[in-house]
Amino acid sequence: MTATPGAARTGEVLRGVGVGRRGAVGPVAQVRPAPHVDDDAPLLVDGVPADPATAHRIVDEAFTQVVDELREQSARATGTVRDVLAATAQMADDKALRSQVLTRIDAGDHVVHAVDGVVAMFATMFEQAGGYLAERVTDLRSVRDRVVARALGLPPPGVPHLDRPSVVVARDLAPADTAALDLENVLAIVTELGGPTGHTAIIAGQLGLPCLVQVPFATTVEDGTVVAVDAADGTLTVDPDDALRAELGRRAGVEDALAADVEPGGTADGHRVQLLANIGTAQDAERVAPTAVEGVGLFRTEVLFLERTTAPTRQEQATVYAQALSALGDRKVVVRTLDAGADKPLAFATQPDEENPALGVRGYRLVRHDPELLETQLAALGAAQSDAGTAPWVMAPMIATASEARDFAARARAHGLTTVGVMVEVPAAALRAREILAEVDFVSLGTNDLAQYTMATDRLRGELADLLDPWQPAVLDLVDATARAGLELHKPVGVCGESASDPVLALVLVGLGVTSLSMSAGAVPAVRYALRHHTRAQCATMAAAALAAESAPSARASVVAMLAPEVRETLGV
Repeated sequence: MTATPGAARTGEVLRGVGVGRRGAVGPVAQVRPAPHVDDDAPLLVDGVPADPATAHRIVDEAFTQVVDELREQSARATGTVRDVLAATAQMADDKALRSQVLTRIDAGDHVVHAVDGVVAMFATMFEQAGGYLAERVTDLRSVRDRVVARALGLPPPGVPHLDRPSVVVARDLAPADTAALDLENVLAIVTELGGPTGHTAIIAGQLGLPCLVQVPFATTVEDGTVVAVDAADGTLTVDPDDALRAELGRRAGVEDALAADVEPGGTADGHRVQLLANIGTAQDAERVAPTAVEGVGLFRTEVLFLERTTAPTRQEQATVYAQALSALGDRKVVVRTLDAGADKPLAFATQPDEENPALGVRGYRLVRHDPELLETQLAALGAAQSDAGTAPWVMAPMIATASEARDFAARARAHGLTTVGVMVEVPAAALRAREILAEVDFVSLGTNDLAQYTMATDRLRGELADLLDPWQPAVLDLVDATARAGLELHKPVGVCGESASDPVLALVLVGLGVTSLSMSAGAVPAVRYALRHHTRAQCATMAAAALAAESAPSARASVVAMLAPEVRETLGV
């Protein structure tokens, strides 16, 4: 039975986009929606409409209280959760946002109308900018709802108190709400909106929670209804039967058993494939260090830069980088230099009037306008290398030409960094991979952006997830071209996009010639298991079949048909 509008029924299956492979069964806890108040409702004080001066004071205090609450939550959180909470607090503390609301109130506008009007204006600007700013609209609306509720004395929107393990369901979930979750009582997260690379999905992955996004009618499931969430299958089942419960329980046991394997990654015939983790902070490095990963294949350094009014100093950066390097000891750590600008705007390096930020001044292209940002970061990495006593691999994002790769390599080596590479995220880089690899020591494929640019599809639009499927043959063609260049020049070619975490697709990537796979630490055991049960030659045969397919679904189906029976059964594919 598939989803229909109205109250969900026993056995009904709601389909969406799954994030991760895990599953869970438990009662639904619906997130409180935004307060529904008429936009001309007056602000009452002791039953009497407040004058503009009183309304000004109350709303100003509401903004301050929301900022304080968000910062307190940020202080209690860690890693990526802490950073996105701090970013949301900074948005709530934005002087332009607050002053424009207060100006409208001073002019006699009703509170709700004033807040809604200003937020709507900012949201439109963000959505038109696209990319990172478009993703921040959820945070912006969360700030609006919190301020309105606080000003009018209404219950705050968000996740209710959880008194038992529950499946949290919402139309959309702001990072502030996600970070406020009582993790002891959260089994899974389900939203009607969002995308697989949005804040909610990223945080759920960090927390190891099953997650579904783009699930129509999820908010029609009544509080307390028991549901089964299957991230691997992308489904939410209302009142699941015993068979589904048993299957999810079996798979959980399998995941735990696979995690006990700590051997290095490789195929059945001994071909080595490094299995690495993606991280965003030094704390993430410390978190993954005790797990059976062989290092870090992607350290996203932009968390240090975003939402600041000034760039972090050389010493601030060096301290963080050294902490991460020290946590991993002698294991490989690949550090990506600043991937910001345009769709991830920096207050201290904003490029004005970009009509299409996704194609604008971002990543390595910032060097055109502010070379000191990169030079300071490379100097900090050189200092961290000396402090930690271990050498990082360093790579630049958004490289499109061999000359850009050559320039970055020269800059990095001038700071004593000896292993230098670049990201392959745009078709131009994949098509000229041989020339680019001639200038650097390695490349890493960012398949999320590579799919976006190949398929001309915004990666944040969840409803277009089928076009962003990393199984798209056109995307695999570009991975193949890059991997072949690496084999010819005897240089490493890694993958650090989401495709690396799919144990079936991982076999194809290895068959194409990819030498390392980087993913969330929790995805490593299943990938390790799949590789260990197939030879390199079998992986190559699978890769050829995927390349020959006419569509993403047929590419995956052709490879699944070739899987070793024990892998298909164990991993449930």
